[in-house]
Amino acid sequence: MKKSNPATRRKPATRRRTAYSRAELEEIFRRFSIQRPEPKGELEHVNPFTLVVAVALSAQATDAGVNKATRALFKVADTPEKMLALGEENVREYIKTIGLFRNKAKNVIALSQKLVDDFGSEVPRTREELVTLPGVGRKTANVVMSMAFGIPTMAVDTHILRIGNRIKLAPGKTPDEIEEILMRIIPDEYLFHAHHWLILHGRYCCKARRPECEKCVIADLCKSPEKTCDVPAPLVELPPQVFNATEE
Repeated sequence: MKKSNPATRRKPATRRRTAYSRAELEEIFRRFSIQRPEPKGELEHVNPFTLVVAVALSAQATDAGVNKATRALFKVADTPEKMLALGEENVREYIKTIGLFRNKAKNVIALSQKLVDDFGSEVPRTREELVTLPGVGRKTANVVMSMAFGIPTMAVDTHILRIGNRIKLAPGKTPDEIEEILMRIIPDEYLFHAHHWLILHGRYCCKARRPECEKCVIADLCKSPEKTCDVPAPLVELPPQVFNATEE
């Protein structure tokens, strides 16, 4: 029997790791949970179908801008059948204030048709099925799974991409790499709201141009070489802040 050459034997892939211990991770997300117990998304919707449409429309647009356009749209078309009856030209009229509205109108009609044809007009609950809908990518699917069905996911936006690397929470080059690490290391009891907390932390505290370390509740735990403060901010519940779940 021919023995394999150790020099040519494939080594198992090394799993990327966080710089934090399990105890530190527990403490980080415990503090986030006290600071923002119930983070809320900004996108307005009335059911899983309107959420899918809203999230698809929000690519390269603000949630506020999408809401302004979809309030009237969803009053007349809150099911795939009603959207198809409305037609692409009329959908364009409703969403013409949103960037890339022509292509997005095509996708809304196409995803509505696919829901009718392949899913009995029901929005699927799995990522694998969601990403088959026109205009729906992995991040959009994660948002829908979380907001519509309460399934813990990690929709990695620019804030989470930045934080993952800056504070060495989940070092990675791509959103998929960072998503895999975060889904693996975040304690189960905190996973459902974790991506909301990280988005809000990146938007209001660990900002892109200048992190406001003096406002950070995890300053003592943070392992970023950029940090300017080691004393954590007082741990108090903040006023409600909405998050743009699809921000690029």
